[in-house]
Amino acid sequence: MRIIGAGMAGLSAAVELARRGIAAEVIDGAAHAGGRCRSYYDPQLGRTIDNGNHLVLSGNRAVADYLATIGASDRLSGPLHADFAFVDRATGARWSVRINDGPVPWWIFRDGRRVPGTRMWDYLRLAGLLSGKPRQTVGERIAPHGAVWDKLLEPVLLAALNTAAADGSAALAAAVIRQSLGKGGRASRPRIAEPTLAAAFVDPAIDWLAKHGTALTLGRRLRALRFDGDRVAALDFGAGDEPVAVDETIILAVPPWVAAALVPGLTVPDDFRAIVNAHFAFAPPPGTAPMIGVLGGAAEWIFAFPDRLSVTVSAADHLVDTDRADLAARFWADIANIHNLPVTLPPWQIVKEKRATFAATPAQDAKRPPAATRFRNLFLAGDWTQTGLPATIEGAIRSGESAARLASGATLG
Repeated sequence: MRIIGAGMAGLSAAVELARRGIAAEVIDGAAHAGGRCRSYYDPQLGRTIDNGNHLVLSGNRAVADYLATIGASDRLSGPLHADFAFVDRATGARWSVRINDGPVPWWIFRDGRRVPGTRMWDYLRLAGLLSGKPRQTVGERIAPHGAVWDKLLEPVLLAALNTAAADGSAALAAAVIRQSLGKGGRASRPRIAEPTLAAAFVDPAIDWLAKHGTALTLGRRLRALRFDGDRVAALDFGAGDEPVAVDETIILAVPPWVAAALVPGLTVPDDFRAIVNAHFAFAPPPGTAPMIGVLGGAAEWIFAFPDRLSVTVSAADHLVDTDRADLAARFWADIANIHNLPVTLPPWQIVKEKRATFAATPAQDAKRPPAATRFRNLFLAGDWTQTGLPATIEGAIRSGESAARLASGATLG
């Protein structure tokens, strides 16, 4: 068994196979495992940072199972309850949405727990998001305006879909809500990797896989797949064809544009959205909110880590061509104002990912392929495959599980 790609989907597939007693080789063209879920030492900041602030939720079943298997359940941190703080940069108004732990949403009946100026009925209307015609947008199922939309739903869905919320797939948005808010606060608590993404999701997996007989080969990029009828017959890593045994299966866990170039006739998402992250070498003072949503500013979410402050902006195509120094200044102005910090710009780093995720629109969701292909020994994994979720860590891990189950049960020969 060979897995091409050592991102979260590939690592998840390898973990699932190892749980089933099947050793595999994981191969990646990069110099490090983790794909987009990576951490690195930045000399400009003098700190180890993540490429982005990848938030997961306590209700992410696949994330919880994966971390428990590799012995890293303690590598996520977050509040005891599902409390989400917000600030309006233009007016200075602040509020928190405080979701009760149980599945019955009594928080929507309480002032001080819901968005200021809203009523219980405003939230009940959101049930329309959970039903409707296939391939509708969020804006076609519910009215994309009003205080609940502006001050809660739009910023949350923008972050979850990495797509303008009203234009996003209603089915994908509903899937996120069902596994989190729909189950109550216990499933909606935000969780951040601690101390880094690699320390939580990647390094423990590599160690665990090594102990279970799974090899990891880095710096070896797959150039081509060779096919014979309905099976992959050889792999080409640039030094000639390597035959694939009759009883061997391949899991392809690479970005969609790479998969499309390797597999003939494969339809994949082809429209993408950017994410921009900023990291500042400034240790936040005690009591700084670990996460706060920003309306009316350049930043969208501000995260406080013990040794740094970070910003994330989703669907950031409008920012990817902006000068990095200008972005740093604009983001720090938001941070300094919101957290009452010095206006002097500390050392900073800007990380831009132009193709961070596929656009979570109905049209792009319809292009996502299943894990199984028309080739009987080739399976796909990645958050861009048909997971039923937007492009998230949870979706990537689920895709790896699905590919591994299909590959381990394939009848070959």
